[in-house]
Amino acid sequence: MRANFIFSEVWIGLRRNLTMTIAVIVTVAIGMALLGIGLMINAQVGNMSTYWSDKVQLSAFLCKKNDPFQACKGRGAVSEQEKAALKSQIESMGQVDTVFFEGQEKAYENFKAAYSSNSVFLTAVKVEDMPESFRVKLKDPNDYKAVFDRLSGAPGVSNVVNDQQLLDKFFGLMSKLRWAALIVALIQVFAAILLIGNTVRLSAYNRRRETGIMRLVGASNLYIQLPFVMEGTIAGLVGGVISAVLLMFAKIVLFDGMQSYFVLSTQLGWSEVAQVITLTTVVGVLICILASFVTLRRYLRV
Repeated sequence: MRANFIFSEVWIGLRRNLTMTIAVIVTVAIGMALLGIGLMINAQVGNMSTYWSDKVQLSAFLCKKNDPFQACKGRGAVSEQEKAALKSQIESMGQVDTVFFEGQEKAYENFKAAYSSNSVFLTAVKVEDMPESFRVKLKDPNDYKAVFDRLSGAPGVSNVVNDQQLLDKFFGLMSKLRWAALIVALIQVFAAILLIGNTVRLSAYNRRRETGIMRLVGASNLYIQLPFVMEGTIAGLVGGVISAVLLMFAKIVLFDGMQSYFVLSTQLGWSEVAQVITLTTVVGVLICILASFVTLRRYLRV
């Protein structure tokens, strides 16, 4: 098999069908980028689920002076006696695993750590603005209703926040984004398959005389089909490289940028991004190869 002839045929095919090849590359790049983003969202959600699995808790925030919450109107800050009584009440509940008190200083330290990248928040909020709270870790995060109801009406409690509910809403949003990216990616993959098929068929038609001569002189089907398959492979590789750049850009701008707006606690690592890039590149190339073979079997008469 003469490699020079194969590569010359590949170059001729790419040059003759330049616009179609560019369309294939763009479609593959967008489709694989969307598929990769869906996989990256899935990895981010998985990391966060693992991180928060043993940290889900109820937070009972206590009344402070001039508290705007309805439960605290007409009264001042919670007293030490009320704090002690509330802690004893929480510890007596069978659903509770552990409970600890978080003062204003500790709450402010946690606030600064969570929003270290947001200078506006840090300058606007002071220590005295932070509420005191009891952090309650449950034995079963799903068995929160009884504890939530009792704490909501307890004296000195301004409001109660269930971390599980907040996380469920966030994970639900991330799941919708993931499925949206995957669905659009599948549509793009289908479009790429159609474009690749049309490109290969057009290339085969333009070179029907050459392939006919090759067949007459005894060339094998593989030898005749290889240039067309390599055209699709090259388009898939170039599209995969472009999608890799787009995924790295998405990691920096979208996923790392989200840290400024959400306390994600876990950051998507470059090793996970590299795995996604490798997978999407392989998928893109395989799609091009399979689409080329299927099209040639149907349309290339040799």
